Amino acid sequence: MRKRVVIIGAGASGMTAAVFAARAGAEVTLLEHKDRVGKKILSTGNGKCNLSNRRLDESCYRSGLPDFPMEVIRRFPLEKTLEFFEGLGIVIKDRDGYLYPYSGQASSVLDVLRSGLEAERVRVVTECTVKKIISGTATLSKEGGGSGRDRAGKAAGKPDFLVESNQGSFYGDALILACGSKAAPVTGSDGSGYELARRFGHRIIKPLPALVQLRCRESFYKQISGIRTEASVSLWCGSQKLGGDRGELQLTDYGISGIPVFQVSRFAARALDEKRRVTARIDFFPGASRKETAVMMRERRKNHADKAMEAFFTGWFPKKLSQLFLKLAGIRPERPAGSLSEEEIQSLTELIKEFETEIASVNPFENAQICCGGVDVREINPKTLESKRKKGLYLIGELLDVDGICGGYNLQWAWSTGAIAGTHAGRCLYDTN
Repeated sequence: MRKRVVIIGAGASGMTAAVFAARAGAEVTLLEHKDRVGKKILSTGNGKCNLSNRRLDESCYRSGLPDFPMEVIRRFPLEKTLEFFEGLGIVIKDRDGYLYPYSGQASSVLDVLRSGLEAERVRVVTECTVKKIISGTATLSKEGGGSGRDRAGKAAGKPDFLVESNQGSFYGDALILACGSKAAPVTGSDGSGYELARRFGHRIIKPLPALVQLRCRESFYKQISGIRTEASVSLWCGSQKLGGDRGELQLTDYGISGIPVFQVSRFAARALDEKRRVTARIDFFPGASRKETAVMMRERRKNHADKAMEAFFTGWFPKKLSQLFLKLAGIRPERPAGSLSEEEIQSLTELIKEFETEIASVNPFENAQICCGGVDVREINPKTLESKRKKGLYLIGELLDVDGICGGYNLQWAWSTGAIAGTHAGRCLYDTN
């Protein structure tokens, strides 16, 4: 007896779940409310699709249950992920541990996944809007009537689901919710999966934008917009450090962006939602200590004593950033460098090493790569991704309260949860022998 599996959401996790459910022997129907599958995959890794990362550990994921993400991933680790994609035809390129398709195109990943769906005879229904899910209706088939198989499934005590949509009704012995989060709604992540999960009794931790830019209160950002520079960024609520990271910082006309900002943005989103004051401290010269930085400025004061201060940082920092340092320190640009006092050197050192800016808000879901929050993972079995509240219901991918840092970690989460849930959901309904 073939088990029937219905999957709602044809993103990275949903397509993976469909392939693995079919490989486990199930008859699979994949529902997608956009006009085509896998839209979000095309935008990952700046269009190059950072598939995964060779460094996988607990520090790469954030969740209300810290051990949960890696407990799941260890059941479908990187080795199995690479085996899966290589089996579909992807040649892997390794860039310092960051893994991409050798083609350098995210479309390659989507193409092989679509081929995988076709090879496994997965039924794909696009432009499909789910209206209602009815559970406990084993005598109802997608045609609206009963069948011997339906009655047999019910007699075996197996769970069942009827999904009603604008494209008709779909019956499943198991249901996988792979609806995504609220991030990047243009790709199809509209947050509808949260309400579906809630209807099955699941608790939803408020979803907030993550891997997103931060808006700052100060008015000077328009003057320094466009600067890209190596920096260390840390977030603070008073004396409490929320998180920190280092990399290429981007200064925008409204605040701060770039990988180190994305990595810590989820902490800002959560703290601001709790009405707490959040500040960012930026170290514009992370390769040296505060003491070493001050020594460098004393040497420049001595070696360039006759130069005007407007040229003091030339060759060290971008001009617009140098001008801001001087303005905030109250130093006129026409002054000779040799006139710098020790107090002014300390003031400039503080601006360079501990530049403080207040975070007003995070950018909205439209700009976010993922969300923090989602279905409480305490209600999910990490071995199978099955709901602890409803037998036969599986929840995967971004729908869950798990968010990874930049670097392929969120896609690895999609592959792992999809493969595990698909395999378990697709296994035989009962033994016919």
